[in-house]
Amino acid sequence: MMKVGIPKEIKNNENRVGMTPSGVAELIKHGHIVFVQHTAGEGSGFSDDAYKAVGAQILPTIEDVYAQADMIVKVKEPIEPEYHLVRKGQVVFTYFHFACEEELTHAMLRSGAICIAYETVEKADRSLPLLIPMSEVAGRMATQNGAYYLQKTKGGKGKLMAGVPGVKPAKVLVLGGGTVGEAAARIAAGMGADVTITDVSLPRLKQLAAELPANVHTLYSSEHNIRQELPTVDIVIGSVLIPGDAAPKLITKDMLPLMEKGTVLVDVAIDQGGCFETSHPTTHSEPVYMLDGIVHYAVANIPGAVPNTSTIALTNATLRYVVALADKGWEMACREDASLARGVNMVDGKCTYEAVAKVWGIPYASLDCIVPDMK
Repeated sequence: MMKVGIPKEIKNNENRVGMTPSGVAELIKHGHIVFVQHTAGEGSGFSDDAYKAVGAQILPTIEDVYAQADMIVKVKEPIEPEYHLVRKGQVVFTYFHFACEEELTHAMLRSGAICIAYETVEKADRSLPLLIPMSEVAGRMATQNGAYYLQKTKGGKGKLMAGVPGVKPAKVLVLGGGTVGEAAARIAAGMGADVTITDVSLPRLKQLAAELPANVHTLYSSEHNIRQELPTVDIVIGSVLIPGDAAPKLITKDMLPLMEKGTVLVDVAIDQGGCFETSHPTTHSEPVYMLDGIVHYAVANIPGAVPNTSTIALTNATLRYVVALADKGWEMACREDASLARGVNMVDGKCTYEAVAKVWGIPYASLDCIVPDMK
């Protein structure tokens, strides 16, 4: 039996919650105790009564949840007020994005907790099962938000995505042909825009060309090709990802003058440091800023704006791993599932994810040296 805690998210305008009542019901069916912080699910449309109805215990404060739980299941990385609540030996299962948060990295190392990052759980085929659902949401939202800020009243060029008869549609450039990029391109195409999507993988470009609508064009990703596109583009959506590592800077500061004033940059990679050199994280309450006449949108938790959809999609993906961790304990669960083992970023003050260790210049400790018989 494990005690699982679901705290309320306290990051700016983060309305998602770590688990739906349906997911909690499954954990309780397996014999575990689940503590949910008072009102944790309200932002996603799940009341305390809905959690109590499936057997959860409601606790009044975030301190109570952290103090009583063996494992914390949440959505976003702990922020400064939570650092001292995480304790040695406690499992924390969430999105961490350590490669762009040095303070968080050192705080979690000091805590001695077992930090398992959703974004680095990786299957043998290199797919990221716990990143995919939020990537699908973020890609769709990136296009919606880009179209919104393209309005003149929001700082954009004043263009309609689809145009009208006799007027050309807006041009959208999507950097990265992964889950986010494909979702963004599909929505942009559905809105009637003229879309170009880039990638460095020719097989992936071939797949995208075959599967995406006719108004989506593929382009090999290189600095030269990107520079050639920028003078005529209206929205750029950055969606590149290197699992667990900082995102590469595909749009540099010297490229901003190539774009017309009012061009909109949407940096979906901001959780991993951003793929535009001029990006810095923004919030849902203050989502954009202007630099050299270019609109920058760099909200670090885009799916938080549609928390009901996002929470359900996230629980659908995380539940099997949460149940395995609760049923077997983190060591056995990771021994039996190599994809989950790849999610382990920290154990007992040691960094067990090489890319994170490299980014911050800290010692790396292989997980199989810490846990015997690890796959």
